[in-house]
Amino acid sequence: MTDLFEDLEPPRVPLAERMRPKSLDEVAGQAHLLGPGKPLRLAFAARKPHSMILWGPPGVGKTTLARLMAQGFDAEFVALSAVFSGVKEIREAIQQAQAAKARGRHTILFVDEVHRFNKAQQDAFLPFVEQGLVTFIGATTENPSFEVNSALLSRAAVYVLEPLDTEAMTLLFERACALACPALHFDEGARDRLIGFADGDARRLMNIIEQVQTAAETAGVDPVTPDFVDDALSRNLRRFDKGGEAFYDQISALHKSVRGSHPDAALYWMCRMLDGGADPHYLGRRLVRMAVEDVGLADPRALEIALNACATYERLGSPEGELALAEAVVFLACAAKSNAVYKAYNAARAFVQQDGSRPVPLHLRNAPTRLMKELGYGRAYRYAHDESDAYAAGERYLPEGMAEPGWYQPVPRGLEIRIAEKLARLRALDRDADARCKGDAARDEPVSGEADDRP
Repeated sequence: MTDLFEDLEPPRVPLAERMRPKSLDEVAGQAHLLGPGKPLRLAFAARKPHSMILWGPPGVGKTTLARLMAQGFDAEFVALSAVFSGVKEIREAIQQAQAAKARGRHTILFVDEVHRFNKAQQDAFLPFVEQGLVTFIGATTENPSFEVNSALLSRAAVYVLEPLDTEAMTLLFERACALACPALHFDEGARDRLIGFADGDARRLMNIIEQVQTAAETAGVDPVTPDFVDDALSRNLRRFDKGGEAFYDQISALHKSVRGSHPDAALYWMCRMLDGGADPHYLGRRLVRMAVEDVGLADPRALEIALNACATYERLGSPEGELALAEAVVFLACAAKSNAVYKAYNAARAFVQQDGSRPVPLHLRNAPTRLMKELGYGRAYRYAHDESDAYAAGERYLPEGMAEPGWYQPVPRGLEIRIAEKLARLRALDRDADARCKGDAARDEPVSGEADDRP
């Protein structure tokens, strides 16, 4: 009997897998972790594995680094996906680690999408990490501060992986073309268009190179031009796909349309995503982010409307609740824009990260005990509500020796116009109070040539 499938070619290994680096020197990007003297480079050189969380967007090398660690440390590599695994798979992984230990080999346990495990499942790893049975490496696209248990987080170093920059993506593009399609030529514009579509995601870049290669071979096109890239990918990227290629492109277009005050474009991108199956809850969360990042205090109603839209969708569901999301999108697009709070927060955070731990001034400290009062805690603090206009002019709230940073700079739009006016008035009161204080200090100084009888 003839085998119906005997002439079929075996499935080809995806380009992304064929391109996976075989050594640390082949890894593109992440120089802040893998460059000379950087944390992971030092860990490889010392051959001392330690538990860690790799946090970064898709396609930046989290799985690759975990595999290379197992190879570099001559350890067993056991991989779990939190999407498909449960307690049974965790137990089997630990059994494999115990068997490896009996053979004299250490195990690196890699858990992809670790944030998808619940608290009990994450806790299941703790005793084996503490015993040293496994070196735990978790990969996550979500902020581990919120998604990973504090107990597990305290036992693992967190390394932040960044989207691959243009230089790294260009290097990967050249390697991929040499491996997969050496006879096919891409002009410079087509290369840049593909790298732009990939948006820092190496896996996405490999996938779309394969798509364009197939389309070019089918159509007999050589060289590949930017227009051909657009035509070849538009069929795949036109509609949103849960977990598909267009996800980040379309949410970026929605966000930028809102920021650019174009309500029609914002509605278009939102409807494209909803029509393709995007989770309305996700869109609602992004609208809240837009309200605080791009509208801010220029119109504080934006945050309230975005939160109300999310709550309304929770109550009504689809399709009625989507109208509330549409209302929020239009309001955000039409609202006055300010990123002053966003910029001030980023500046303050950057300052704190590089600055030392300045002590809290004594007059700002709480004094719940007698000893604290005797030490001067809270002494000379001025209660603002007891002052004129409920403002203690000239009072200092920053640590001693720290200059006024001026991080928050209201924009001349919306409510921030009034905020700027108020802050200017308060700063003027501060200057007047400082001038009076200096004048009083000068009067208290002894006149030149006179004796100072003060003790």
